[in-house]
Amino acid sequence: MTQQPPFPMNTWYVACTPDELTEKPLGRTICNKQLVFFRGDENRVAAVEDFCPHRGAPLSLGFVRDGKLVCGYHGLEMNCSGKCDSMPGQRVRGFPSNRAYPVEERHGFIWIWPGDPDKADADLIPELHWANNPDWAYGGGLYHIQCEYRLMIDNLMDLTHETYVHASSIGQPEIEEAAPETAVNGSEVITSREMENIPAPPFWQAALRGNGLADDVPVDRWQICRFTPPSHVLIEVGVAHAGNGGAQAPADKKASSIVVDFITPESDTSIWYFWGMARNFKPEDQALTDKIREGQGKIFEEDLEMLEAQQRNLLTYPDRQLLKLNIDGGGVQARRIIDRILKEEQAEQPQEATA
Repeated sequence: MTQQPPFPMNTWYVACTPDELTEKPLGRTICNKQLVFFRGDENRVAAVEDFCPHRGAPLSLGFVRDGKLVCGYHGLEMNCSGKCDSMPGQRVRGFPSNRAYPVEERHGFIWIWPGDPDKADADLIPELHWANNPDWAYGGGLYHIQCEYRLMIDNLMDLTHETYVHASSIGQPEIEEAAPETAVNGSEVITSREMENIPAPPFWQAALRGNGLADDVPVDRWQICRFTPPSHVLIEVGVAHAGNGGAQAPADKKASSIVVDFITPESDTSIWYFWGMARNFKPEDQALTDKIREGQGKIFEEDLEMLEAQQRNLLTYPDRQLLKLNIDGGGVQARRIIDRILKEEQAEQPQEATA
């Protein structure tokens, strides 16, 4: 019997960003599937199995010519639907086709549906109101992390760890002193925390200065983490000069943004982590965007080190039961939603006959 993967399959994941698709194809494993991405006819992005039906070479080692994926071993040409169109000196009519996967380019990302293609619906791709809005700026990056995807969800839905893992940038004791509140709205989990009349930590001091605000006065700080399946976490964060309404403060009294986290499983124990920050203050300032991205990248490097060490430990002690505390509420609820989706997908699978 085929073992069910630990991640939903009938859903959209971020596969890559447009700048990763140059003249060369991109090989990337997603949800245990070895895939190759390329721009085919009319510059349309395609994804097929990274396997040449001739001798099994990875097609990602080839190149793209006239909208066709060309194998770098013997020159077999494959189109966007996975069909072999030609090969030097050969008739390809009977060649087997590769599986092609639904792909969409939207909101500055390339999205892939790794499951049943008949169920792929582009309307299910999350709506990102800031992505195509000139009043917003976005900067981000990609980390390849050796940890199970749900560990990263746990990490992002419990920001108490900032006090310790990110002590020199966004962490401060007041975070753990403010109890988080978690609510579930359908398939969305929301964990929020508010802190009043506190000093701004170094990262947010820099953000205040970037918005032309004083950085040496007390602030009100907020964190609103929103999980949606399969593994997307968007976090509304910011600081405002104290007494001006916190997250509802006027734009000239605060520095706020949305931390963007798209977590794509590579395997059972590794992920592609697309991170970034969208902001609606001084969106035209590219130098500020670059500075924020650099600072955020260093913060997430600290997460990477902790998560990979955590994953190694969990593999070493597979039978140890972990505690579930009040600060873990967001991650626990997110896992329950994921478990429900996995059960639904399992129920939809055809049952194998038994002797």
